[in-house]
Amino acid sequence: MIRALAFFLRLGQRFHCERSAPDIMIYVLIHHEVADYTAWKAVFDSAFDWRRKNGECSYRIFRGAGNVNDLTLFFEWESLEKARAFIASEELKAKMASAGVKGPPRVDFLTEVHSVRRSAAD
Repeated sequence: MIRALAFFLRLGQRFHCERSAPDIMIYVLIHHEVADYTAWKAVFDSAFDWRRKNGECSYRIFRGAGNVNDLTLFFEWESLEKARAFIASEELKAKMASAGVKGPPRVDFLTEVHSVRRSAAD
């Protein structure tokens, strides 16, 4: 019993994700269409280290179910200031143009308010 309780306490500490105000994770949601996904992805992948250096913590790529060139990108960023500076940079604009992004992207800066993850045990 005591061993099981200790396990769950350690598990709770390991997965405790609540952050204090200065540590709030910033999420960036970008939606745009590209001319060719494969060409866009090559440019996106080549900028991996550059994005990380500028504050990117992680990313996810989604494509429209009916249009493989309709992209939604979901990033975690170190801070709102770094995310805004990155999105406003001329270097990003040039990379997006060379990657075949059509028109200006829609960009939203977000913070998480509430999250629920379902499991088979629910």
